[in-house]
Amino acid sequence: MRLVDYLQQNALRYPEKTAVVCGGESCSYARLWQMVQQQAATLPAGQIIAFRISQTIDFLVTYLAIHLAGSVAAPLEKGMPEGLYREVSARLAACPVGDNAADVLYTTGTTGRSKGVVISHTAMIADAENLIAGQGFTHELTFVAHGPLNHIGSLSKTWPVIILGATLHILDGLKDAGAFFDAFRQEGRYATFFVPANIRYLLAFDAKRFAALADRLDFVESGGAPLSHADMLHLCELLPHTRLYNTYASTETGIIATYNYNDGRCLAGCLGRPMPHSKVMITPEGKIACQGDTLMSGYLGDEALTAGVLSNGTVYMSDYGCIDDEGMLHILGRENDVINVGGYKVPPTEVEDAAMEFPGVTDCICIAADHPVMGMALKLLVVMKPDTPFDKRSLARHLAARLEPYKVPILYEQVASVARTYNGKLDRKHYK
Repeated sequence: MRLVDYLQQNALRYPEKTAVVCGGESCSYARLWQMVQQQAATLPAGQIIAFRISQTIDFLVTYLAIHLAGSVAAPLEKGMPEGLYREVSARLAACPVGDNAADVLYTTGTTGRSKGVVISHTAMIADAENLIAGQGFTHELTFVAHGPLNHIGSLSKTWPVIILGATLHILDGLKDAGAFFDAFRQEGRYATFFVPANIRYLLAFDAKRFAALADRLDFVESGGAPLSHADMLHLCELLPHTRLYNTYASTETGIIATYNYNDGRCLAGCLGRPMPHSKVMITPEGKIACQGDTLMSGYLGDEALTAGVLSNGTVYMSDYGCIDDEGMLHILGRENDVINVGGYKVPPTEVEDAAMEFPGVTDCICIAADHPVMGMALKLLVVMKPDTPFDKRSLARHLAARLEPYKVPILYEQVASVARTYNGKLDRKHYK
């Protein structure tokens, strides 16, 4: 079955059930299915159809209508320049459509150089079933989606919602904190997904209002980048009865493993066991490799690039990891992020994780910097809470008590903000 087959099924089973909410509008399953059918009748079959994303009900209608028409959905950034949008749209429309292809998703803010990842209908349903089994999505749940719906982090949550006949509440980001908290005002069970940067913002500026949701939040998932252990512990304190998930996923692999760190242990760096449709291995080089039905079909129009990542039903990642005695995956760092200082290889996330435990630090990034004596040294850029003094000596002592000596930065600088990508990941390339 395709996602639209489940939509049709639920339109018959639960015609009056609210399928999607956005702003002041809501739409039942019967009405959503009707709108999808109407739009699908106007669309061509058998091609890749590009369209700009919007955090609206119309986005969901267009996305599902493309599938129903027998074409492939390629949601593009809403801020893409018009000339580039026309160029990419024309190029995609001319590409052959592979069997069972559902979506083409771009890995990072779509540009001409981005990689278009082909997701099959099989992978989409397997991802949804992984989330249902691994995180406990239910028919009664309302999932609040505030992240961009062309990235797998938020888009993938629409899939189990539609399969189960649950409710999706769409928000346009988190700039309007009032709208975010208002989304939880009705009685019921809720869930949501954050990138770590958004969690950090809420913990720093809206912790009390976030804690007030404790009785309604069924679960909270984070992904897209490592979540600091300090933030994990803080969330466990604020939401003692809420399931809190760290998830290992990517556009190329799909949804692979998840770990509820509100289990009394709160294991740093742990990403849990693989979900039903997935398998994880560690290569001889210590890198993570994934297998299963959730994997991408390949990079659109680039067989050589695909072959460098996907081989014999296995996607080979750039992340270093290990599997513990309980069969749980732990991430140890990313190949391109590791900083070589004096012959020692330092995962910057380890430094950042320790720094986030220092009082007053709201964000940080560890980078490589030129040094007149050592040649290359670790530098920590730190964002402090307003009106909190920056005491780099105390911070250095804090880090020295938690890290091996070669992992303690020599250089420190207070900054107003650190660079992040469109979807909230630390933008390390910005500092190179």
